[in-house]
Amino acid sequence: MKPKSKILIIAGSDSSGGAGIQADIKTVTALGSYAMTAITAVTSQNTTGVKSIIPLRPIEISKQIEFTSKDIKPDAIKIGMLHSADVINAVLKSLNKIKVKKIILDPVMVAKGGTKLIDNNSIKILKTRLIKKVSLITPNIPEAEILTQTKIYSTNDMIFAAKILIQLGAKNVLIKGGHLKSQIMQDIFMNKNEISIFKNKKINTKNTHGTGCTLSSAIATNYSCGKTLKKSCEMAIKYVNHSIGTGPRYGRGHGPINHLSTLNINKKFK
Repeated sequence: MKPKSKILIIAGSDSSGGAGIQADIKTVTALGSYAMTAITAVTSQNTTGVKSIIPLRPIEISKQIEFTSKDIKPDAIKIGMLHSADVINAVLKSLNKIKVKKIILDPVMVAKGGTKLIDNNSIKILKTRLIKKVSLITPNIPEAEILTQTKIYSTNDMIFAAKILIQLGAKNVLIKGGHLKSQIMQDIFMNKNEISIFKNKKINTKNTHGTGCTLSSAIATNYSCGKTLKKSCEMAIKYVNHSIGTGPRYGRGHGPINHLSTLNINKKFK
């Protein structure tokens, strides 16, 4: 099988393999595409939390984006952890140079264990500049609350927050509803023309490390292959839910999901 498309991932590394660049590469590969990377930071973490974050210099992040894209042009880009204003500005400059239209932004702000991964100045630039550059932004509820300065307790609140993000310049928004206390998962997809709600049964597990990274990479992969953005979101949500439901239960904390849930390996190696 040959890769269907090429995805450039701009994100941080997760040493435990459940989130970040590692989850992104697994997702893109499992869905049949080719993954390239620009690493923004190196973290030491496991399922119980983040021990340290070592940021890469903005110039080195830009080199990764531009030098890689000059040789192998991405069909889509997924953006994850951007830890400083300088990094966001550097990424914006590089995006303007490489001119890729399909861009999915996962505004990573807080780790699963509660560690804050972005400062207030970075949030401001993300809201005023980066959000206008991308095709879709995929915040979870805590991230949507930070970006819109509102509180979210219901799907109506999610719709209200999505409308604020559209007003800020977002072309399309997917607010993930996993943090609401409900037996049914409701994810809100919105743009200026439509509102769609994806409903799925919530899987009761603590092993959801990396779901946001995985979802945004799955959307980018589907979108790069010619699916509409709405259909890309729907397919990605199904992939993530199946991966949660078949999770390997590794680690003592928030364990990873099963990125290989789409694969059926028939070849026997001797």
